[in-house]
Amino acid sequence: MSNLEKLIATKSFSNEYHKGMVSLIYVGNWMIARHQQFFKQFDITMQQYNILRILRGQHPKVASINTLKERMLDKMSDVSRLVQRLRKAGLIDTKSCDLDRRAVDVRITEKGLELLKVIDEDLQKLEVNLSNNLTEKEVSQLNKLLDKILDNQ
Repeated sequence: MSNLEKLIATKSFSNEYHKGMVSLIYVGNWMIARHQQFFKQFDITMQQYNILRILRGQHPKVASINTLKERMLDKMSDVSRLVQRLRKAGLIDTKSCDLDRRAVDVRITEKGLELLKVIDEDLQKLEVNLSNNLTEKEVSQLNKLLDKILDNQ
């Protein structure tokens, strides 16, 4: 019996593809739970971190709400609501776009950049979930396999 079969209390899968899909979902949810717990200490959510990370990549340029939506890891996120919360926390600035009054330009603030620096120092704590169990070669192989799955998206 595999670890997954023990964890979810099932004795069999219809085939290896079925087991692989269930494994990806289980491990994905497990990793998300660890990430959520990690980001609580910084008083932000995973989705808010994702927006800050995207904006840091754009810095000093602005990003539109649509750009953020396109680049988010969680495509179901309410980006407008997340942006408002980050703005209230002083981590980002927003202003109406000069070219399109309906659009909003979003930029990370110095406070946001400083928070990311602090998070970056602790980020390896999340990598432990992989580094304690897989070699660098195995992680590279995992990344290639996951990329292969995404190729047909």
